Amino acid sequence: MTVTMQGSEMVAMRHAMVASQLRTNAVSDARVVAAMDSVPREAFLPLDAQAIAYRDTAVPLGHGRAQNLPIATGRLLTQAELRPSDRVLLVGAAGGYTAAVLAHLVDSVVALECEPALAAAARTALAGVTNVTVIEGPLEAGHEAGAPYDVLVIDGAVEAVSDALIAQLAIGGRAVAGVVDRGVTRLTSGRRTAGGFALLDFADIDCVVLPGFAQPRSFTF
Repeated sequence: MTVTMQGSEMVAMRHAMVASQLRTNAVSDARVVAAMDSVPREAFLPLDAQAIAYRDTAVPLGHGRAQNLPIATGRLLTQAELRPSDRVLLVGAAGGYTAAVLAHLVDSVVALECEPALAAAARTALAGVTNVTVIEGPLEAGHEAGAPYDVLVIDGAVEAVSDALIAQLAIGGRAVAGVVDRGVTRLTSGRRTAGGFALLDFADIDCVVLPGFAQPRSFTF
């Protein structure tokens, strides 16, 4: 059964999410907080999931995917140290929510999504948002045509950041991503330098796992 919530109830739940989930858990960038307090998360979810839009949990989107937890997204965007002039590659756009938040914070966003139905939903939900371009394609491949990017945001957990994504990040560019290691997820950040690329853990937080980044398994005898 689909539960329909009144607009005022959704606004109250959004403010409660900011107060109880974000501000108390090191989402300390005032611009990120304000953006997440203004973007209606429910507008980027299926109708039957809108009633749980602001829970501290992943929200099922169908197609084997889920919207990342608010705290995970908030911590990633805070750690990215976003600037108004940044060009961002968002990997794992899902239904478009994080792209909508980023649209308030940076110059332009390329929002990459591999699931056709989610990419279509994101385009519909983001209609009229002029600084976001939704691209459908493999997440691990990135979008080379828009490179180089100042910031790479992987809004979910991956086993490893692909070489293709690293190559599309500008020298000096920042990256934030969830990583998954033996079933445990954590948040990481790093930079691409002339000498290479590395990510360092900064928080142990639940994070949705994104498809396309599984590493080959070695045989054990």
